[in-house]
Amino acid sequence: MIKLLLFAGMITGMVSANLLLKVGSGVSDTRMSFLHPALNIYVLGSLAAFTAAFGFYFFILKSTPLNVAQSLAAAQFVAIIFAANLVLGEPIGLLRWAGILLISIGILLVGLSTD
Repeated sequence: MIKLLLFAGMITGMVSANLLLKVGSGVSDTRMSFLHPALNIYVLGSLAAFTAAFGFYFFILKSTPLNVAQSLAAAQFVAIIFAANLVLGEPIGLLRWAGILLISIGILLVGLSTD
């Protein structure tokens, strides 16, 4: 149960970080920045979310083989595609759906193969 929560935290952090970074990369208002135009509030939030995801992943690796952890972490790619569609309105075409299916099958197989 703890591993599941750690993975959920890591994936949530990665999804949040990527969404914030995408939004922040399009912000050109230098009034939002206190250091540099590329370091606006969204980019800084993204760095914080990446840091949180790193923390969750660190604790996952303490008790999970790297090859399993990295394979299961691929769920973040699926989650990011869905989040980009829901939050940013980015389309999910037929080839992306095929990719999502293949990634999901891979994650399922790795998940079933672990003890």
